Amino acid sequence: MPAAGWRFLAAGCAGLAVACGQHTPPTFQGYVEGEYLYLASPQTGYLKTLDATRGTRVRAGQQVFTLTEDPDAQALSEAEARAGAAAERLRNLAEARRAPEIAALEAQVRSAEAALRLAETQLAQQEALARRNFISQARLDEARSTRDRSAAQLDSARQQLAAYRIPLGRAAELRAAEAERDAAAAVVEQQRWRLRQKTIAAPADGELAETYYQPGEWVAAGAPVASLLPDERRRLRFYVPETLVAQLRPGMAVEASCDGCTQVIRATIDFVAPQAEYTPPVIYNRGSREKLVFRVEAAADRQQAASLRPGLPVDVRLGGN
Repeated sequence: MPAAGWRFLAAGCAGLAVACGQHTPPTFQGYVEGEYLYLASPQTGYLKTLDATRGTRVRAGQQVFTLTEDPDAQALSEAEARAGAAAERLRNLAEARRAPEIAALEAQVRSAEAALRLAETQLAQQEALARRNFISQARLDEARSTRDRSAAQLDSARQQLAAYRIPLGRAAELRAAEAERDAAAAVVEQQRWRLRQKTIAAPADGELAETYYQPGEWVAAGAPVASLLPDERRRLRFYVPETLVAQLRPGMAVEASCDGCTQVIRATIDFVAPQAEYTPPVIYNRGSREKLVFRVEAAADRQQAASLRPGLPVDVRLGGN
């Protein structure tokens, strides 16, 4: 335990003795503890801008700093181009032949249909003449052959048109092209994520406590550029003797006061240490039990937390409302 902690404990125990004599709630000395967030980027680069200076308040979502975008911006452009090319390849394979080619085949089908109708009409005429013996059997066979040839040409034209209307790529080729398109899109999203990590915003309302780089300096991946003290992460820390720790539980309300505070600080206990701490000498005997203490922490009221300064000494009273 730091020396300051022992001083707080000694004063707290003295205050407890006096308080017990006057039948007032026990009082302990403690201090305000700040839990800092260290803002860093998973990307490397030169620090481009530092948008908030130390000691200033920032809002959640407010930009704190940015790194230079090169070469991630170029990598994103390359990925987007590759994704566009993959999408175009898939579209080309999924489409049928060009419209003019299909129109020409449709015209051939219509021409074959007309030829078949003419051949059928001529065959009917020849059959009627043959029944009256006006034409030879050879003329009748020729008309039938013309009709059959026209029907075959119509079927061939229809089959060719149907083939031109199906996609150019086979099923396996289409699946491969779809996989390439999806993979290229995933690479684009990865590059966009990397580029977004070059701009870091405050995750919560609070005070920017310190900055560690200046614009133009090289920042390694994961290196903190600034530290943020969120409002909701300022808390009270104090130590309670083992004779009273059994009475404490998370959810209990406490009150605290400090030099210069104009109103009572209200907080709620949310942590009681499961393990004891000792003041020197660390020995197990009946005479040293009074030196056995447990660390207790309490979350301050959200409306009051922003005004608390880490390290500020406070007097904590149990049983606050």
